[in-house]
Amino acid sequence: MASIFFLTILTLTLTLTLLTPHLSHAQLTCTTQKFTNNKLYNHCNDLPSLNSYLHWSLNSPKNTLSIAFIAPPPTASGWVSWAINPSGEGMAGAQALLAYKASNGTMVVKTYNISSYTSIVEGKLAFDVKDTRAEYSDGLIKLFATVVLPEKGKTAVNQVWQVGPSVTEEGFPAKHAFLPVNLAAKGRLDLLSGRSTGGSGGGSRTRKRNIHGILNAVSWGILFPVGIIIARYLRAFPSADPAWFYLHAFCQVSGYAVGVAGWATGLKLGSDSKGVTYNTHRDIGIALFSLATVQVFALFLRPNKDHKLRFYWNIYHHGIGYAILVLGVINVFKGLDILSPESKWRASYIIVISTLGGIALLLEVITWIIILKRKSSKSTKPYDNKQQPLAP
Repeated sequence: MASIFFLTILTLTLTLTLLTPHLSHAQLTCTTQKFTNNKLYNHCNDLPSLNSYLHWSLNSPKNTLSIAFIAPPPTASGWVSWAINPSGEGMAGAQALLAYKASNGTMVVKTYNISSYTSIVEGKLAFDVKDTRAEYSDGLIKLFATVVLPEKGKTAVNQVWQVGPSVTEEGFPAKHAFLPVNLAAKGRLDLLSGRSTGGSGGGSRTRKRNIHGILNAVSWGILFPVGIIIARYLRAFPSADPAWFYLHAFCQVSGYAVGVAGWATGLKLGSDSKGVTYNTHRDIGIALFSLATVQVFALFLRPNKDHKLRFYWNIYHHGIGYAILVLGVINVFKGLDILSPESKWRASYIIVISTLGGIALLLEVITWIIILKRKSSKSTKPYDNKQQPLAP
C-alpha cells in the first residue's frame, strides 16, 4: 500500500503547480503591427488576454475614437469582438462591435447591445458608430471603426473584448468559452495616456479556480479512491485488522473535509461569476457533497458485525461509496475541461488514476486467491481411514 500513498503525495506536488498562472505563447507587440492602408494610430496596447491588441486615436474636439482591434478567432470561422461598456465592467451593458468571416469569404461587422448575459440583441448601439470594416489575414481578424464617445470630454472607458468559435447560418455568434482568459478580457482604458488595466479580480479569480480544482482533484479524485482500495483489500488480511479500518476512515474523512473546502470555493466562484454556469459540473458536485455527507454520518450509525441490520448497512455503505468513486473521477475530468490546464496535468491525473486502477485490479486477483484458498482449507478435513472393529 506504500505505492498508493506515494502516488497521492506525487499528485499533490504536481497539481500544486496549477496555482501558477499559465504563461501565454510568445507574441508580437502592437508596435510592430502595420495596416494595409498605412493608417497610424496615436496609441496601442497589448491586451492582457486572448492574444489581442488595440490601436486607437482620440479626436477630442469631435469626441470620436478611431480604433483597430486585432485578435485571433479560435477557428477560421470564428468571431472577434470589442466593446465599450458605459455602465459598468464586464459584458452586461456592453455596446459591442463584432467581426467575422462569412461563408462566402466576405468580412462582416455587426453591432450588438448586450443588456444582459441572456439578452444579446443585434442593432444600434447607445452611441453612433461609423466607418466599420474588417480584414482577415494570417489567422487574425482586424476590426476597424470610429465611435462617437457616449460622454463629451470622457478620456477613459471600460473596454471588453472577446473571441468565439463560430457564427450560425443566420449570422448570430455562438457562445464563447468561459475559460479564465475569456473571463479576464475586460479592463479600464485611459485614452490619453495609453495605459490600460486588466479586469478587476481576473488573476484572483484564476487562482481561486485553480485552488478549487486542486482541492476537488485531491479529495474526490484521489483520497476517496485510495480509501476504498484500503477498505476493500486490506481487510482480507487478518493481520491488518483493525489498522485497515482506521486508514480507511482517515482517507474518507480527510477527503470529505478537503472536498467540502473545494465545494465551498465552487459556491464562491459561482456567486462571483454571474451568468456563467457549468451545469453538469455543478450538479455532479452537489450530488457528491450530498452523498459524501450521508456517508460520513453513516459511520455513527454502523451496526455491530453480528447485528441483523449489518448486511443491509453494508449494501447501502458500499453502494454510496462506489457511486462517490465514479462521480468523483468523472467530475475531476469535467473540471479539467473547464480549467483547461496544460496537457501534462491532465496526463498526470490519468496516469495516477490508471495506476490506482491497476493496483486495485492486482489486489482484486490476490484477494480472490486468498479467499479461495481459505474456503478450500476449511472444506478439506482429515479423513479417518481406520476401520471400525467388528462387533463380536
